[in-house]
Amino acid sequence: MANPFIGIFRVKELRERIIFTFALLVVFRIGAVLPVPGINVQVLNNYFLAQQNSGNAIVDYLDFFAGGAFSNFSVFMLGIMPYISMSIIMQLLLIVFPSLKKLSQEDGGKKKIHAYQRYGTVVVCLIQSFAVTQYAQSISRQTGDLLTLPIVPFSLIAMLTVTVGTMFLMWMGEQITKRGIGNGVSLLIFAGIVARLPHAVWELFGRVRTGDLNLVFVIVVFVMFSAVVTLVVFEQQGQRKIPVNYARRVVGRRMYGAQSTYIPFKINPSGVIPVIFASSILTFPLQIASTIGGNVPWLAAVAGVLTPHGLLYNVLYILLIIFFAYFYTQVSLNPIEIAKNIRENGGSIPGIRAENIERYLTKILNRIVLPGSLYLALIAIIPSIIQWAFKFPSSISYLMGGTSLLILVGVDLDTMSQIEGLLKMHHHDGLTKHGRLRGRNL
Repeated sequence: MANPFIGIFRVKELRERIIFTFALLVVFRIGAVLPVPGINVQVLNNYFLAQQNSGNAIVDYLDFFAGGAFSNFSVFMLGIMPYISMSIIMQLLLIVFPSLKKLSQEDGGKKKIHAYQRYGTVVVCLIQSFAVTQYAQSISRQTGDLLTLPIVPFSLIAMLTVTVGTMFLMWMGEQITKRGIGNGVSLLIFAGIVARLPHAVWELFGRVRTGDLNLVFVIVVFVMFSAVVTLVVFEQQGQRKIPVNYARRVVGRRMYGAQSTYIPFKINPSGVIPVIFASSILTFPLQIASTIGGNVPWLAAVAGVLTPHGLLYNVLYILLIIFFAYFYTQVSLNPIEIAKNIRENGGSIPGIRAENIERYLTKILNRIVLPGSLYLALIAIIPSIIQWAFKFPSSISYLMGGTSLLILVGVDLDTMSQIEGLLKMHHHDGLTKHGRLRGRNL
């Protein structure tokens, strides 16, 4: 039992959760290579092989979040991003419309809001899947024989298949969260990135052998890669501890003595969520513009301006990351609720009046979130910097760059912290020697 990794599989509950999660991730990877009906796979492969030399940044970007499923025209080609986009929209609607907020606080209200979110996800999937059919038709006009079905039957079948595929992914994510280990939606994105890393590394070494990339530049990028991983781990684990003292109080017939504790505010309270949210918001218009742009000139212009390594895209990306860092922090760590709980339980923060606790916590959070969000934004635009400075292809820079590292490290830390919690619950040692693994959730 000295080895914690052996102890993981000796705990029945944890072993079953890990096997269940792994099985669903295998299903996800199988679905990522199953093409929608009506697609000539050989023609599709030849088309993207011809595009590989010239580079297609938009397809590489969409493939990044779909785990390679987009270029395969698979049943999971939209990935889980429509569900994430709809969850963001629903969170914003709860703030804009007080009636929805009131509904969510009633008995059974959260189930109704979740049902509305599911219906909205179907609508988003139908819009994006229609854009995908238009993209397939534009490729078919160039190749001549991509589609093996007439246009109308293909469009209907493809829209239905892709929409069902995304809804099935949403269900799998919920099942992983409920019966597996880790956050299901985040793990699906994590699995897609990990699955593409070997191909990206192989392509990188292939370009070095052919002389397309300078070996010195590759070494510099790998050093940056290692440094960013270290900084991300440090940032994800960092905390600002707010001391709280509780006076002696009587609850029922029991008397609780005075105690001191602290509120652990993370340096980056929202974790990798702002990056995923910002990417999801930008992916939706980018996919519509890029896939239908061949038929609509102004959409083609939008796709050209919103190219993932362009200036406008990166500016919007940074602003959205900062916005969602503040937005998600206020949703998950509401200073009003925290201050209310402290006062109701007879607590106090040394040197702060009771009526000023809310203002003090808000001030601390604002000071933490701003540098944390700027740090996230800086790491997230590393792929664009790598492409511009070292002339790396987009298919490699997205996987070796900032966004992928943030997701990989953040999801890994969260999952490992859950595993450590379950191990300790069954009276086992944690995964680390001193048991200091912490996830982003409080």
